[in-house]
Amino acid sequence: MSDIAIKVENLSKAYQLGDFGTGSLTTDIERWWALMRGKEDPFLKIGETNDRTAKGTSDIVWSLKDINFDINEGDSVGIIGRNGAGKSTLLKLLSRVTSPTTGNIKVKGRIASLLEVGTGFHPELTGAENIFLNGAIMGMSKREIKKKFDEIVDFAGVERYIGTPVKRYSSGMYVRLAFAVAAYLDSEILIVDEVLAVGDADFQKKCLGKMGEVSKGEGRTILFVSHNMGSIIQLCNKGILLNNGTISLSSDIFSVVNKYLASNQSLNSSYIKPIKSDECLIEINEIQLRNLNKESISSFKYSEPILIDINLGVNQLVTNSSIFLTILDGQKNRVFSAEKNIIEGQSNYILTIEEKFLTSGRYSLQIFTHVPAVKRYYELEDVCHFEVIDDGSIFIKYGEYKHGSVFGRYTWD
Repeated sequence: MSDIAIKVENLSKAYQLGDFGTGSLTTDIERWWALMRGKEDPFLKIGETNDRTAKGTSDIVWSLKDINFDINEGDSVGIIGRNGAGKSTLLKLLSRVTSPTTGNIKVKGRIASLLEVGTGFHPELTGAENIFLNGAIMGMSKREIKKKFDEIVDFAGVERYIGTPVKRYSSGMYVRLAFAVAAYLDSEILIVDEVLAVGDADFQKKCLGKMGEVSKGEGRTILFVSHNMGSIIQLCNKGILLNNGTISLSSDIFSVVNKYLASNQSLNSSYIKPIKSDECLIEINEIQLRNLNKESISSFKYSEPILIDINLGVNQLVTNSSIFLTILDGQKNRVFSAEKNIIEGQSNYILTIEEKFLTSGRYSLQIFTHVPAVKRYYELEDVCHFEVIDDGSIFIKYGEYKHGSVFGRYTWD
């Protein structure tokens, strides 16, 4: 385990629904005796996954099941998955907030974790006292904590209230101080759940900057949970995708994010014409959104082009007829339009939207065939929904701030 910061072997965590007793004194004693000897609970049922959309057959829910992975020192790892996938449970196990049902966790170094608002703080103590308390828990001396004290207070922006009990802090003040304590006090591993969503956009930007600094500059290991794929891509070099308590993929961050986005079934990126008897002269048979590998997908990185593959059914070519396509944003505002004359004998057309043009957000298409200012033949409204993920533009540091739908082509003088 020379350069491995965290090693997880056969890790599982089960929760029991309803009553905690087994129903009889004898079996309760058997369960207690197994626990005392460090053995697995003999009454746990296997095979149940944490799929909250389906009713299970037992009272046991496996939040995590047979998880195995290694994290090297200095890695920044994004933990990705839908709600209920087991992300927060994994972080709690790694932070030793709760213990595993089965399996082992080996950690090299001290862990600073920020799992939810209030974690690690005593509400009756002041902000200053909680800083010293957390430092002492991590094994730091009073002198070492004093060296970091001013930086922590300045980063959190709570200097005026540092002598006030934290129970009087707002949730935003609480999480700012908690993050500053976790980031500045000496630890080899920093674990951050999506608690950062409590802060405003400026503070989220500061937090991402600080996490990048401690990872790349100080060589500390980071585990980060977020539903913001832009932040995940900006900060992390590796990723773990969880699905119903099991690892779906552990790889480089782009592969993991792409697989997660591809599993998003809420976006229908294609259109296929329904069978109708009343054919018009120029129909749209099919539309597919594709990447450069010709794969049909619904999520694109801002740094890759978007190919819109259109198939027409030309029953009778009309002079001066054309395809007119408009990109709509999430609020159905028109972003830009493109037009292409229909060529005799040609049924397939591909519109390529260049990389680094659309900003992060959700989009769809409005498309019709027509003779300009004369007649529309076939019209589709709000079809082929897709999203663009910012994977490294100059505006990624602003998080969820909406700065427009396109990146302009301009120069400053």
